[in-house]
This record gives sequence, C-alpha cells and structure tokens, in this order.
Amino acid sequence: MSGAQHKPRDFWSRRRAGVEAEAQVEEAVDAARVADAQEAQLAERSDEEILAELDLAEPEALESPDQVREFLNSAVPQRLKTRALRRLWRLNPLLANLDGLVDYGEDFTDAAMVIENMQTVYQVGKGMLTAFVEDDEDDEITDETPEEEEIDAPIEAEEEAPVTVAATPDPLPEPEPAPVAMPQRRMRFAFDTV
Repeated sequence: MSGAQHKPRDFWSRRRAGVEAEAQVEEAVDAARVADAQEAQLAERSDEEILAELDLAEPEALESPDQVREFLNSAVPQRLKTRALRRLWRLNPLLANLDGLVDYGEDFTDAAMVIENMQTVYQVGKGMLTAFVEDDEDDEITDETPEEEEIDAPIEAEEEAPVTVAATPDPLPEPEPAPVAMPQRRMRFAFDTV
C-alpha cells in the first residue's frame, strides 16, 4: 500500500467535495420541486385529458399485461397507475383465479354478525360482572317459587272448595364468609454500630 492512500486530504480537497455535495443536494431539491409542480398540474386535469395527451387507452380496457407497462411511466399520475395495476390483477390468470387454497383469501371477521348497540357486562381486566349475575339468579328464584299454589280438586263433587297449599321455597345457600385480611408483616433490621 502506498502512503498516499493513508494521507489525510488537504483543506482544498475537502472543500471541493463539500461544494460538489451541496450542488447535488440543490439539484435534488430542484428536481423534487419540478416533480411536485408536475403532479399538481396533473392533479388538476381529468384522467381523460391525461390519457389523450399521453396516447394511452383506458386502464379498464387493457387486454394484455404488456399494455400495463406503458402506464408505469413517470409521466403518468399515480391514480392512473393504480387503475392499470388493478386491471393487470384481473388479466393475469395466476392472480385472477384463486384456487380456494389461499389461507387468508376470505374475510374471517365477524363483522357481518355484529349487532348494533350491543351491550355486555364484561369489563376489561375484571371479567364478567358477578353482581349482575347474582341479581338475575335471585329474580329467577322468586319467579319460579310463588308463595301459594292452587290445586284443583276433582270436579266430581260440587261442594268441595279448592285446596290451597303454601309452597316452601328452597333454602338459599348460605353466603360464603368474607375473606379475612391478613395482618401486614414488616421486616425490621437492626444494625450494630461499631
């Protein structure tokens, strides 16, 4: 290896490289401004005008994948490129004909099964509300066991009155004892001072 490769560049070499880098940045900024101005002009014009000026067919009327390449030119706005690529998707038999073996080809979400204004008693981090369930169980117990049931006697004798029997409700389960709080233990440290 020669010593010239390891020799640090002098001030003027670094200065020339810096000026060239600044010129390249300015050219890139100017090119970006021109491209933005062209995109703004193309955005104001309709698709039909742009297609007529560039001598292109309607993207939906394309018949072969080779015709899509004409739309991938930088002068064509992105919205027309997107339309042409959508047509390419339908033209290419590998892309257009799904065989049914595609794992993620269908929509497996339950969006069709969602009920509007559905409410739930589930709370994030807490689970299902048990107080709501206990209230429902109490209501069901009182609905199922009325205080008195009437039992009709056979219609053979007209003089007999219906007999009423008081129903005894099933005893409710005893409530569980409330959990007892454990006393807090504190660690105490003693240090011998020497």
